[in-house]
Amino acid sequence: MAGSRTGRPPVQRAPRRPASARPARDNPVGRLVTRARKAWDRPLTAYYLILGSSLLITVLGLVMVYSASMITALQLSLPGSFFFRKQFLAASIGAVLLLVAMRVPVKLHRALAYPILAGAVFLMILVQVPGIGMSVNGNQNWISLGGSFQIQPSEFGKLALVLWGADLLARKQDKAMLAQWKHMLVPLVPVAFMLLGLIMLGGDMGTAIILTAILFGLLWLAGAPTRLFAGVLAVALTIGFVLIKTSPNRMSRLACIGATEPGPNDTCWQAVHGIYALASGGLFGSGLGASVEKWGQLPEAHTDFIFAITGEELGLAGTLSVLALFAALGYAGIRVAGRTEDPFVRYAAGGVTTWITAQAVINIGAVLGLLPIAGVPLPLFSYGGSALLPTMFAVGLLIAFARDEPGARAALAMRQPRFGRKRTAVRGSAGAAGPRRWNTMRRRAAARSSGER
Repeated sequence: MAGSRTGRPPVQRAPRRPASARPARDNPVGRLVTRARKAWDRPLTAYYLILGSSLLITVLGLVMVYSASMITALQLSLPGSFFFRKQFLAASIGAVLLLVAMRVPVKLHRALAYPILAGAVFLMILVQVPGIGMSVNGNQNWISLGGSFQIQPSEFGKLALVLWGADLLARKQDKAMLAQWKHMLVPLVPVAFMLLGLIMLGGDMGTAIILTAILFGLLWLAGAPTRLFAGVLAVALTIGFVLIKTSPNRMSRLACIGATEPGPNDTCWQAVHGIYALASGGLFGSGLGASVEKWGQLPEAHTDFIFAITGEELGLAGTLSVLALFAALGYAGIRVAGRTEDPFVRYAAGGVTTWITAQAVINIGAVLGLLPIAGVPLPLFSYGGSALLPTMFAVGLLIAFARDEPGARAALAMRQPRFGRKRTAVRGSAGAAGPRRWNTMRRRAAARSSGER
């Protein structure tokens, strides 16, 4: 090997070290996603979602009921705020029921399941008694309470089925009886079909569909096998097909799906004008109170088709906000049902979530022309005290269950009023500063006695 010019061996250079990888820049999108995930995983997420979304839906519903019902009230020679005052009264009573449901322990809810079911069945039987029950829009499902106040017992049948079904399935699960299909079906399915029969005697197909959805939700949560679930679904579809086929009114509603013209004899008048209201709203709507369709063109503007008036006055932004609130409420209900270890809480939370979500989908789907008009109100939003009261009680159930999530009760206990924390901090700081001030005075006195200045 040849040497260098100086005769010394060539100096071998050390291999270069690979350049250290530069730290990746902080991605704001990733940071935002991480914070969102942490927020979703907090113990109180479901609690605040249920409380906030239900409160916003109810308040916005009151505003839209006042706006959508004003013209109807004036046409009936009533004050413009007539329907709003009745809805506000129902919402006030419902708020009390919600607070009661929040505070009542789970054991008492289970104890109330049977009395609520018995009361709902008794009232639904009274509906068919001549002189007591009354017909509204062709459905014999109402009881007059005097004056302008009426009650629809079938709405309380939804709450009764949820509570009683959840208690029944929880008891059978504790005894390991749900592995047998007979115990899973009996007596849940017969009682549910009894309620459906009482509802269908009055001709209310929409409420019967919601009750069927609750039944399927409870069976799915109980772990019903596919064959059993499909069998019950086949029976329900067969009965529903017969009921629809034998009713010209229901057949005409099926023909109005996706209609853009009123059709012969104006059979699709309500469906078409609901689409007109949504189409004329645009992105941000014509303004609160500026709807045109509520001036007699759109029937039931403040009840079944209040979502169409919302789209006309608040636009796409308003309708998407309502959808987002219902989606948040549904997500929180599913989270509560999935995280709990109590079988009753799981079945009850799942039943309430199925009830509210299915009813919202059926109502909004009918307004959008995607489903037949079933005549069911939008939960917590449409006018109707009979529907609002049990729904708010059911929301109170969800809030109570969310408070019992793992870590939620401890997190709520740690949260004290701000003023209390400030006062505690001030007292603690004053107590800590006291000895320091006394020590300072003592040091000053010692310095003066020694001649220091």
